[in-house]
Amino acid sequence: MQPLIFREILSVTMILFAIIDIIGAIPVIIEMRQRVGHIQSEKASIAVLILMTGFLFAGEELLKIIGLDVSSFAIAGSLVIFIIAMEMILGVKFFKEEMPETVSIVPLAFPLIAGAGTMTTLLSLKSQYQTSDILVGIVLNTLFVYLVLKNVKWLERLLGKTGLNILRKAFGIILLAIAIKLFRSNTHL
Repeated sequence: MQPLIFREILSVTMILFAIIDIIGAIPVIIEMRQRVGHIQSEKASIAVLILMTGFLFAGEELLKIIGLDVSSFAIAGSLVIFIIAMEMILGVKFFKEEMPETVSIVPLAFPLIAGAGTMTTLLSLKSQYQTSDILVGIVLNTLFVYLVLKNVKWLERLLGKTGLNILRKAFGIILLAIAIKLFRSNTHL
């Protein structure tokens, strides 16, 4: 096993942070909390950790079963990330999200937090970073998700509507750059 590399851990953590976009999801989480009253932050965070870790280890095998390689999945993922980034920057929804009657592991942990973009990003990261560094990034992001879910009321007051919009646009630009990097590093043009 190779040693953990701080620079790679930081890079993976920031990439996952941008794609998970827990800060940008605060308005949706607030809406869910208002609808059902309480969000089980511990349960949601554990589910996020299990989903991301499981997909990191089993995702490649799932792709082999359906006949895809990681580079092809990474390129497809870069396009998904690109669209998500454009949603964040432009404030236009390309993907429709349904709001269910109850909040549990579904839809909070999956697909809101650990959704298709996150899973795609994990496999894309696997083609560029050590698995141990990705695991540390997953754990750090899960801890941050837990803190946000636990303190969503306080964050709403602190950031305000304008602050949340600014954060969402900033992370959209970061995601756009990540999408371009993933696309370029997995194409052999």
